Amino acid sequence: MRIAATADLHFTPARFQALHDQMNRVREEADVFVLAGDLTNYGRPEEMEPLLNVLVRLRLPIVAVLGNHDYESGREGDLMRMLSQEGIKVLDGSAYERDGVGFAGTKGFVGGFGRGVLTAFGEPEVKTFVRASIEEALKLERAMSQLRTQKRVIVLHYAPIAATVEGEAKEIFPFLGTSRLAEVVDRHGADLVIHGHAHNGKCDGKTPGGVPVHNVAITLLQSQNPSAVYRIFEV
Repeated sequence: MRIAATADLHFTPARFQALHDQMNRVREEADVFVLAGDLTNYGRPEEMEPLLNVLVRLRLPIVAVLGNHDYESGREGDLMRMLSQEGIKVLDGSAYERDGVGFAGTKGFVGGFGRGVLTAFGEPEVKTFVRASIEEALKLERAMSQLRTQKRVIVLHYAPIAATVEGEAKEIFPFLGTSRLAEVVDRHGADLVIHGHAHNGKCDGKTPGGVPVHNVAITLLQSQNPSAVYRIFEV
Protein backbone atom coordinates (compact mmCIF):
# COMPACT_ATOMS: atom_id res chain seq x y z
CA MET A 1 0.00 0.00 0.00
CA ARG A 2 1.22 3.48 -0.90
CA ILE A 3 0.39 6.01 1.80
CA ALA A 4 0.56 9.77 1.26
CA ALA A 5 0.86 11.65 4.54
CA THR A 6 0.86 15.27 5.61
CA ALA A 7 0.09 17.36 8.70
CA ASP A 8 -0.32 20.93 9.94
CA LEU A 9 -2.20 22.31 6.97
CA HIS A 10 -3.67 25.06 9.21
CA PHE A 11 -6.19 25.51 6.45
CA THR A 12 -7.96 28.78 5.83
CA PRO A 13 -10.32 29.57 2.92
CA ALA A 14 -7.65 31.79 1.38
CA ARG A 15 -5.49 28.69 0.83
CA PHE A 16 -8.18 26.77 -1.05
CA GLN A 17 -6.89 27.12 -4.60
CA ALA A 18 -3.21 26.62 -3.77
CA LEU A 19 -3.88 23.48 -1.76
CA HIS A 20 -6.26 22.12 -4.37
CA ASP A 21 -3.62 22.52 -7.08
CA GLN A 22 -0.80 21.09 -4.95
CA MET A 23 -2.74 17.97 -3.99
CA ASN A 24 -3.91 17.20 -7.48
CA ARG A 25 -1.29 14.46 -8.01
CA VAL A 26 -1.90 12.50 -4.83
CA ARG A 27 -4.56 10.30 -6.45
CA GLU A 28 -1.97 8.97 -8.90
CA GLU A 29 0.75 8.46 -6.29
CA ALA A 30 -1.05 6.90 -3.32
CA ASP A 31 -3.73 4.42 -2.29
CA VAL A 32 -4.56 6.11 1.04
CA PHE A 33 -4.15 9.69 2.26
CA VAL A 34 -3.27 10.29 5.93
CA LEU A 35 -3.75 13.64 7.69
CA ALA A 36 -1.88 13.90 11.00
CA GLY A 37 -3.70 16.79 12.65
CA ASP A 38 -3.98 20.58 12.66
CA LEU A 39 -6.19 20.48 9.62
CA THR A 40 -7.59 23.92 10.51
CA ASN A 41 -6.05 27.03 12.02
CA TYR A 42 -8.59 27.81 14.73
CA GLY A 43 -10.79 24.72 14.79
CA ARG A 44 -13.77 26.41 13.16
CA PRO A 45 -16.28 24.60 10.93
CA GLU A 46 -16.06 27.41 8.39
CA GLU A 47 -12.37 26.52 7.95
CA MET A 48 -13.11 22.82 7.65
CA GLU A 49 -15.83 23.20 5.01
CA PRO A 50 -13.60 24.42 2.14
CA LEU A 51 -10.89 21.95 3.15
CA LEU A 52 -13.42 19.15 2.80
CA ASN A 53 -14.17 20.41 -0.71
CA VAL A 54 -10.50 19.84 -1.54
CA LEU A 55 -10.32 16.44 0.14
CA VAL A 56 -13.44 14.84 -1.32
CA ARG A 57 -12.31 15.73 -4.84
CA LEU A 58 -9.22 13.59 -4.33
CA ARG A 59 -11.40 10.48 -4.49
CA LEU A 60 -9.06 8.61 -2.17
CA PRO A 61 -9.63 6.81 1.15
CA ILE A 62 -8.59 9.31 3.84
CA VAL A 63 -7.55 8.65 7.45
CA ALA A 64 -7.17 11.56 9.87
CA VAL A 65 -6.57 12.61 13.46
CA LEU A 66 -7.21 16.08 14.84
CA GLY A 67 -4.48 18.32 16.26
CA ASN A 68 -4.34 20.95 18.99
CA HIS A 69 -5.38 23.76 16.60
CA ASP A 70 -8.49 21.78 15.73
CA TYR A 71 -9.49 21.95 19.43
CA GLU A 72 -8.97 25.71 19.77
CA SER A 73 -12.62 26.76 19.39
CA GLY A 74 -14.15 23.85 21.29
CA ARG A 75 -15.81 22.58 18.09
CA GLU A 76 -13.75 19.42 17.70
CA GLY A 77 -16.89 17.27 17.85
CA ASP A 78 -18.40 19.22 14.96
CA LEU A 79 -15.19 18.88 12.94
CA MET A 80 -15.11 15.13 13.50
CA ARG A 81 -18.73 14.83 12.37
CA MET A 82 -18.06 16.90 9.26
CA LEU A 83 -15.12 14.67 8.32
CA SER A 84 -17.00 11.45 9.04
CA GLN A 85 -20.02 12.54 7.00
CA GLU A 86 -17.74 12.79 3.97
CA GLY A 87 -16.44 9.27 4.50
CA ILE A 88 -13.15 10.27 6.12
CA LYS A 89 -12.02 7.89 8.88
CA VAL A 90 -11.30 9.98 11.98
CA LEU A 91 -9.16 8.11 14.50
CA ASP A 92 -9.65 9.12 18.12
CA GLY A 93 -8.54 6.13 20.11
CA SER A 94 -9.93 3.97 17.32
CA ALA A 95 -8.75 1.77 14.46
CA TYR A 96 -9.46 1.20 10.78
CA GLU A 97 -8.44 -1.67 8.52
CA ARG A 98 -8.16 -1.53 4.76
CA ASP A 99 -6.66 -4.00 2.29
CA GLY A 100 -4.68 -5.81 4.97
CA VAL A 101 -3.24 -2.67 6.58
CA GLY A 102 -4.43 -1.49 9.98
CA PHE A 103 -4.46 2.16 11.03
CA ALA A 104 -4.63 3.11 14.72
CA GLY A 105 -4.54 6.66 15.97
CA THR A 106 -5.29 9.41 18.42
CA LYS A 107 -4.28 13.04 18.82
CA GLY A 108 -1.72 12.38 21.55
CA PHE A 109 -0.62 15.01 24.04
CA VAL A 110 2.38 16.69 25.62
CA GLY A 111 4.44 15.56 28.60
CA GLY A 112 8.10 15.19 27.62
CA PHE A 113 10.43 12.40 26.62
CA GLY A 114 12.52 9.74 28.34
CA ARG A 115 13.76 10.72 31.79
CA GLY A 116 12.15 14.13 31.29
CA VAL A 117 8.55 12.82 31.25
CA LEU A 118 6.39 14.76 33.69
CA THR A 119 4.92 12.55 36.42
CA ALA A 120 1.71 12.90 38.41
CA PHE A 121 3.25 14.28 41.60
CA GLY A 122 2.47 17.40 43.57
CA GLU A 123 -0.27 19.87 42.84
CA PRO A 124 -3.69 18.74 41.56
CA GLU A 125 -3.13 20.87 38.45
CA VAL A 126 -0.01 18.86 37.58
CA LYS A 127 -1.85 15.60 38.14
CA THR A 128 -4.68 16.73 35.84
CA PHE A 129 -2.16 17.68 33.15
CA VAL A 130 -0.39 14.33 33.40
CA ARG A 131 -3.70 12.46 33.43
CA ALA A 132 -4.54 13.95 30.03
CA SER A 133 -1.24 12.64 28.67
CA ILE A 134 -1.81 9.18 30.12
CA GLU A 135 -5.37 9.08 28.77
CA GLU A 136 -4.15 9.72 25.24
CA ALA A 137 -1.62 6.90 25.60
CA LEU A 138 -4.41 4.62 26.82
CA LYS A 139 -6.55 5.63 23.84
CA LEU A 140 -3.70 4.61 21.53
CA GLU A 141 -3.40 1.34 23.46
CA ARG A 142 -7.09 0.61 22.91
CA ALA A 143 -6.84 1.46 19.23
CA MET A 144 -3.83 -0.76 18.64
CA SER A 145 -5.41 -3.65 20.53
CA GLN A 146 -8.30 -3.59 18.03
CA LEU A 147 -6.07 -4.27 15.03
CA ARG A 148 -5.91 -7.79 13.62
CA THR A 149 -3.67 -7.01 10.65
CA GLN A 150 0.01 -7.85 10.38
CA LYS A 151 0.83 -4.45 8.87
CA ARG A 152 0.16 -1.54 11.22
CA VAL A 153 0.35 2.23 10.73
CA ILE A 154 0.07 4.59 13.71
CA VAL A 155 -1.29 8.10 13.17
CA LEU A 156 -0.68 10.80 15.79
CA HIS A 157 -0.48 14.56 15.93
CA TYR A 158 1.98 14.91 18.82
CA ALA A 159 5.42 13.32 18.56
CA PRO A 160 6.14 10.00 20.31
CA ILE A 161 9.94 10.50 20.31
CA ALA A 162 12.35 13.40 20.79
CA ALA A 163 14.36 12.68 17.62
CA THR A 164 11.69 14.05 15.26
CA VAL A 165 11.25 17.30 17.20
CA GLU A 166 14.95 18.15 17.16
CA GLY A 167 15.36 21.46 15.42
CA GLU A 168 12.73 23.11 17.58
CA ALA A 169 13.83 25.14 20.61
CA LYS A 170 14.79 22.70 23.37
CA GLU A 171 12.72 24.71 25.84
CA ILE A 172 9.51 23.58 24.12
CA PHE A 173 10.39 19.88 23.64
CA PRO A 174 8.07 18.78 26.50
CA PHE A 175 5.17 20.52 24.73
CA LEU A 176 5.69 18.74 21.42
CA GLY A 177 4.84 15.21 22.51
CA THR A 178 5.56 12.42 24.94
CA SER A 179 7.41 9.12 24.93
CA ARG A 180 4.40 7.53 26.63
CA LEU A 181 3.07 7.13 23.08
CA ALA A 182 6.23 5.37 21.91
CA GLU A 183 5.99 2.94 24.81
CA VAL A 184 2.56 1.86 23.57
CA VAL A 185 3.79 1.51 19.99
CA ASP A 186 6.72 -0.66 21.03
CA ARG A 187 4.52 -2.81 23.25
CA HIS A 188 2.15 -3.68 20.40
CA GLY A 189 4.45 -3.34 17.38
CA ALA A 190 3.98 -1.31 14.20
CA ASP A 191 5.48 -0.80 10.77
CA LEU A 192 5.24 2.97 10.67
CA VAL A 193 4.37 5.96 12.87
CA ILE A 194 3.27 9.25 11.31
CA HIS A 195 2.91 12.53 13.23
CA GLY A 196 3.10 16.30 12.83
CA HIS A 197 3.07 19.29 15.24
CA ALA A 198 6.84 19.95 15.26
CA HIS A 199 7.03 22.31 12.28
CA ASN A 200 10.81 22.69 12.51
CA GLY A 201 11.71 19.19 13.64
CA LYS A 202 13.30 16.33 11.74
CA CYS A 203 11.64 14.03 9.23
CA ASP A 204 12.82 10.66 10.49
CA GLY A 205 13.52 8.79 13.70
CA LYS A 206 12.82 5.51 15.48
CA THR A 207 11.18 4.44 18.72
CA PRO A 208 13.44 2.73 21.30
CA GLY A 209 12.06 -0.54 19.91
CA GLY A 210 13.09 0.33 16.37
CA VAL A 211 9.73 1.34 14.82
CA PRO A 212 10.23 4.03 12.12
CA VAL A 213 8.73 7.42 13.05
CA HIS A 214 8.15 10.18 10.48
CA ASN A 215 7.27 13.82 11.04
CA VAL A 216 5.15 14.98 8.08
CA ALA A 217 4.44 18.59 9.12
CA ILE A 218 3.94 20.38 5.81
CA THR A 219 6.35 23.21 6.70
CA LEU A 220 9.06 20.63 7.38
CA LEU A 221 8.41 18.87 4.07
CA GLN A 222 8.51 22.18 2.22
CA SER A 223 11.77 23.19 3.88
CA GLN A 224 13.32 20.33 1.89
CA ASN A 225 11.19 20.68 -1.24
CA PRO A 226 9.12 23.88 -1.61
CA SER A 227 6.52 22.14 -3.78
CA ALA A 228 5.98 19.17 -1.42
CA VAL A 229 2.64 18.93 0.37
CA TYR A 230 2.82 15.27 1.39
CA ARG A 231 5.26 12.38 1.65
CA ILE A 232 4.80 8.87 0.25
CA PHE A 233 5.41 5.69 2.28
CA GLU A 234 4.97 2.04 1.31
CA VAL A 235 3.90 -0.69 3.71
